[in-house]
Amino acid sequence: MSSPAAAGVSRGARPAAAGTSRCENCGAPLTGKYCSACGQHHFDHPVHDFGHFVSEAFEDLTHADSRLWRTLIALLFRPGFLTREFLDGRRVRYLPPVRLYLVLSVVFFLIVAVTPDAGMSQRPIVARKGSLVVLKPLGVGRVDPVRAKEICTNFDYTGPLAQRFNANCVKALSGDSADLRNGFLHNAGRALFVLLPLLALAMKALYRKPARHYVEHLLFFVHSHAFVFLVLAVYAVLTALGPALRPVLHPALWIYIWVYFYAAIRRVYGQGWLLTAAKLGALAGAYVVLGSFLALVTMAYSVLTL
Repeated sequence: MSSPAAAGVSRGARPAAAGTSRCENCGAPLTGKYCSACGQHHFDHPVHDFGHFVSEAFEDLTHADSRLWRTLIALLFRPGFLTREFLDGRRVRYLPPVRLYLVLSVVFFLIVAVTPDAGMSQRPIVARKGSLVVLKPLGVGRVDPVRAKEICTNFDYTGPLAQRFNANCVKALSGDSADLRNGFLHNAGRALFVLLPLLALAMKALYRKPARHYVEHLLFFVHSHAFVFLVLAVYAVLTALGPALRPVLHPALWIYIWVYFYAAIRRVYGQGWLLTAAKLGALAGAYVVLGSFLALVTMAYSVLTL
């Protein structure tokens, strides 16, 4: 026989009014400030009460589900801690890994979009090193149309959609590169998401004994890349507000990222410092190879869709 609460919800009954002994959200009996069925916070005052509204808004701003601050602090200052907590079954106190990754990636790319000079080059987007043409998609600048056509021809691309690629290449170089930059940033988020499972495969090859599940490696990179998004977002904001800080913050940033990765790997995988350092070097090589390939694909796709 179903309970009265369940029957009330199933019949679409209106939840009980504030101050009663039932949850306004699901109709379940209340035994404290939080509903044991759905978790909603119970208030004695109605929602239109101004004092209640202010107190709830203040609680949202200061606590923000408390998991947010707890997760961000651990992510920023405790390498590998969130991954280890998740693997050990202590998960409810922190934001879910994929949600954390997606939110921080969106925040990072939004910050980069509105602070284009935060650590980015202001030189023209094309440079020549001997006979090698280098395309810098994140710079700002223009190239003479004739020169742009010459540069795009040097790419010597004759594959599918070659005509469209070359036309868009000239368009990107001879006009304001903001369109190309924004397109690249937009597609880079997807490319980085593709990079995660590839890196997890590389990590699985590095850690065969003791055997670990593929998802464990994937979880490690979800948390690690969420950290990278967070620390780069902070760096972008700081250098945008104080460009003079860049010479100091830039080397400190990369030192901290590599030290963080080293400490995270040691905490999650529990191997010695020398073996961990060797595997970190191999992982860096995988980053360079896979990252360069995806950057090239992303750049080509951004030009084609310009």
